[in-house]
Amino acid sequence: MARINLLPWREELREERKKQFIMATIAAVLVTGLLFYGAVLFMNSMLDEQNDRNRYLSTEIAALDKEIKEISTLEKEKTRLIARMQVIQELQQSRPKAVKILDSLARIVPEGVALKKVTRQGDELIFNGVADSNARVSVFMRQIDENPEFGESTLNVVQRSENSKSFTIQVKESKLKPVEGEL
Repeated sequence: MARINLLPWREELREERKKQFIMATIAAVLVTGLLFYGAVLFMNSMLDEQNDRNRYLSTEIAALDKEIKEISTLEKEKTRLIARMQVIQELQQSRPKAVKILDSLARIVPEGVALKKVTRQGDELIFNGVADSNARVSVFMRQIDENPEFGESTLNVVQRSENSKSFTIQVKESKLKPVEGEL
């Protein structure tokens, strides 16, 4: 039989397969590297996009915080203005009150009673005066109690002198009735 040596052919086939394996391995490593690089680029772009969103939200939050501060400042100013308006309104309502009180006093002071001093402390009036008798003082107190401009009266001091009695009466002013249509 003839002897044919197949070793060089097998050796060449082995070398060819070895080259193909090395080329496939290199290609797989390159493809894997490219895929990894693509994934890293994709993740970085997603991180950049999220950071942009976060920056946008931070600027919007800062703008809203500024608006909230402005609103709270405006609400404080509104509260102050409402308080001032109420004070002005009370002053407007109480402006004729002094005139009404003095007019009422002129009408209710009976004969035999003379007021020396009228003092106002807040919403309280203090009358210092002299009277011919205790009965005149009680008539004066009764007329004060019946008058709508005054609240209940309290007799504090009665001092007797030769011909007259000096007295001190405390009276609270009546509360103002709000006018319709006003706050």
